[in-house]
Amino acid sequence: MEGAKSDGDDLMDDDYVERILMEANARPGEEVSDDGDHSFPPVAPPLEAAKSAAAEPPGTGGGGVAEPFLGMEFESDEAAKNLYNEYARRLGFPFRVGRSRRSKGVQEVLIMKRFVCSKEGVYRKKASGEGVRKRERISMREGCKAFMEVIRDKDRWVVSKLETAHTHVLGTCSRAGYLRARGFIDAAERATIVASDATTLLRQTAFGEGGDAQGLLDYFRRRQAENPGFFYALQVDNRSCVTNAFWADARARTAYACFGDAVTFDTTYKKNKYMLPFVAFSGVNHHLQPVIFGCALLIDETEFSFAWLFETWLEAMGGRQPASLTSDQNRAMAAAVARVFPGTRHRFCKWLILSRTKQKLAGAYASHPTLREELESCVIHSETVRSFESSWVAIVDRYDLRKNTWLQALFNIRQRWVPLYLRDAFFAEVSPAQKLETVNDVYKRYFNTKTSLKVFLTQFELAMAARHEKEAAADCETLLRRPALKTASPIEKQAAEVYTGELFERFQDEFVECLAYNAYKIKDGAVSKYSVARDEDSLDNFVVSLDAGKRAATCSCGKFEFAGILCRHVLGVLLMVDLRVLPDDCFLPRWTRNAKARTSSLGSGAGATATATAAAAQGTMASRYNDLCQDAIRLAEKGASSAEVYKVAKAAMDKAFSEILAAESILTRGAAQRDAININEEITIDDASAAAAAVAATEPSLQQDPQRKVRHSQRRAPPLHGPGFPSPLCLGLLAGSDEFLLPSSGD
Repeated sequence: MEGAKSDGDDLMDDDYVERILMEANARPGEEVSDDGDHSFPPVAPPLEAAKSAAAEPPGTGGGGVAEPFLGMEFESDEAAKNLYNEYARRLGFPFRVGRSRRSKGVQEVLIMKRFVCSKEGVYRKKASGEGVRKRERISMREGCKAFMEVIRDKDRWVVSKLETAHTHVLGTCSRAGYLRARGFIDAAERATIVASDATTLLRQTAFGEGGDAQGLLDYFRRRQAENPGFFYALQVDNRSCVTNAFWADARARTAYACFGDAVTFDTTYKKNKYMLPFVAFSGVNHHLQPVIFGCALLIDETEFSFAWLFETWLEAMGGRQPASLTSDQNRAMAAAVARVFPGTRHRFCKWLILSRTKQKLAGAYASHPTLREELESCVIHSETVRSFESSWVAIVDRYDLRKNTWLQALFNIRQRWVPLYLRDAFFAEVSPAQKLETVNDVYKRYFNTKTSLKVFLTQFELAMAARHEKEAAADCETLLRRPALKTASPIEKQAAEVYTGELFERFQDEFVECLAYNAYKIKDGAVSKYSVARDEDSLDNFVVSLDAGKRAATCSCGKFEFAGILCRHVLGVLLMVDLRVLPDDCFLPRWTRNAKARTSSLGSGAGATATATAAAAQGTMASRYNDLCQDAIRLAEKGASSAEVYKVAKAAMDKAFSEILAAESILTRGAAQRDAININEEITIDDASAAAAAVAATEPSLQQDPQRKVRHSQRRAPPLHGPGFPSPLCLGLLAGSDEFLLPSSGD
């Protein structure tokens, strides 16, 4: 069923599907542009708009583009905008949304939208206080009266007001910001001009007026001086202007070592047109709390820039690729993910898609209050592919949405975002309704539209510090509080001792639910198979395979592979065969109380410590550095728990540092002594005796041990480097000695 092609799959090709989703992915106030990286076909108008265009009413211009007229009907306000866009493109004028109105009540539904010529209205200069100088802005408003207004009439949108006469010459606008995606720029110039315009605006948003990135660089240098584990990188264009910036502190890199198997690339700043272009690599820890693995300012959103960002982040994280990556839908981003993370399972975020569905189906949601709940329940709570597809088709038919292009596009790419089609990969999603805090949520809580980059960075540090405090509090609570058990089963007791509090609650829900399921053996053998279902006549049957010899079980629902905890179906079978203790393989280490300890050799026992130390010692300097940073952070977290423990930790660290300095000094002396010996040089007995006599004269204590004296003299013998010239090190050793004469170049 999963791989089968369902009804509607062939209604749209892949390019058209991606074009529809890309339009929804645009930032508020932005238009979608086609550059060299996006060769999408033009979006065809929806059904009703196409019929109106084909009707060719009086006044239709050339090129097959219909002129708007009073009473013209559309399927949606987007369809009306598409037609007005084509109309404006043919005549040669830019337009914008001048006014819109929503209904009153609990659910505010869009009921009116007015598209106006960009030269509509008159620019009024705002008064400024004395001594305040503001940059003069160029306005293109000239009082043009041309507009088209559409209103909602049940399930259709109708042109209610229309003015087609313009007060200016058409086709003469030259401002690139208004010409984006309008077709007024040559194909050869469009990518350069539009991309440059968008990048300049984003750079000003990030770095302020003038786009000066010096403040950001100063911040990076200060952080790295405070903590050598801080990593940062800048990407510049051919004009040496910063296009993207990435950074990650030591905590982020340590968190990735523990919980970096499932990563979300958060670009929700697009939902807020006033927000800095701030993105983050994030995940979830063993308390189901959000953690950050790195941050970036993403000014340039091309495939090349995404690839640079992913490669830089991967370098900062030690080169270990995540098992899965969740992101927004973006063609350039998807191409970069496929290139940089070939072994990573990539999916689109279902919450962002459902959020856009609320906007795309605003009219249908208003007419049918239960539609939204039914659609989200179909996506989130369906237990099998069969139940999902049957529920989807039933909803589409019930509300007459088969011709809705948005829903068709979503269904065509369901394997990329619906959880049921992704159960063979790990995404750390233990609950269907699990939803983490996004960058946009943090921005709305801590910042406003006038927040500068400097203030943003400071406030973001405080927000991350608050998260670390919550994680530390959850660690303490896990150690001190024992969860309440609901049964007398030793399996539940075992799980309570292994899992953190949050994870045990999820496991406990599955364990209690398993008691309501019936399991029937359907196959004997080394690997037995069981059919598990809640009711005998249920359509949602699950098959559990049990290998008694290996004490391993798998389920067709894929919950353990997807979430990392055993499902109710496997637990029901284990209870049926009277298994009293779960094997260690049933507990994913990243969900356990010791999740952070598993990435470090500290506290792992002598054998594990020796093995881990030997492995790290054979690695690169960067890998050894990262390993020590993780241990140091663990020591800091434990040592700061109380004043008494802090004193013990401080004394231990001082002692360790002294031992490190002593070992370094010994190694330095050993290296210097080894450099003073030329192992390829033959030393005669006479030379050795002369060297011994010279050493004895300066160090009488060596005379008591002739063997030691010879060894010492050999170590101090001056090797020749080059044509008769000693090394600088030998010159230092021979200073003040009359026993050795430097040979001349002629000797």
